[in-house]
Amino acid sequence: MTAHPPVPDHDESAPDSFAIVAVASSAGGIHALSVFLEALGAGLPVPVLIVQHLDPRHGTVIAEILARRAAMDVKLADHNERALPGTVYIAPPNRHLLVGPDGVLTLSSSKLVHFVRPSADLLFESVAGAYGPRAVACVLTGSGYDGAMGIEAVKSRGGTVIAEDPRTAEFTGMPKAAVDTGAVDFVLPLEEIATVVRGLVETKRQ
Repeated sequence: MTAHPPVPDHDESAPDSFAIVAVASSAGGIHALSVFLEALGAGLPVPVLIVQHLDPRHGTVIAEILARRAAMDVKLADHNERALPGTVYIAPPNRHLLVGPDGVLTLSSSKLVHFVRPSADLLFESVAGAYGPRAVACVLTGSGYDGAMGIEAVKSRGGTVIAEDPRTAEFTGMPKAAVDTGAVDFVLPLEEIATVVRGLVETKRQ
């Protein structure tokens, strides 16, 4: 599959502007997220929510690691906090991350989904339900197939879906599973994803 043009032609039901970006990664994800966030730059007009599969047996310094490369604030998500524009929120180890229509984040210890917690599927499904066509969902490198069901939910609600090109991803499982659903709008090398995301969320805001 080839990449679509940088900004899709939305129909009359398209949103005036996007409101949230959700990103999922697993194996190889720390590097991929570092590249993505560095390229995304500062001042993004929407929040970014991230599910990265982490070892639940240990504490994590992922927020500190990613903050070294990101121009935006990066933090582990807190239960019942409101997601703010220009801030990156990461699901803590062993907690599902969900978001409501009011932008309030919820952390859950409910059962594993496809053997993982946090689950990209649950994040994407909550984003789809809360934001519909105003959501952007991205699947980066990772083994397994977490996120594939979730992006179908995003797409079914009119959102926009991006996957890292499996041919260039460090681990192909998650992006390939996403592409195989047929619900992906853009299949891109890692280095191009941030440019497309920023183009999407800044469209119609000027």
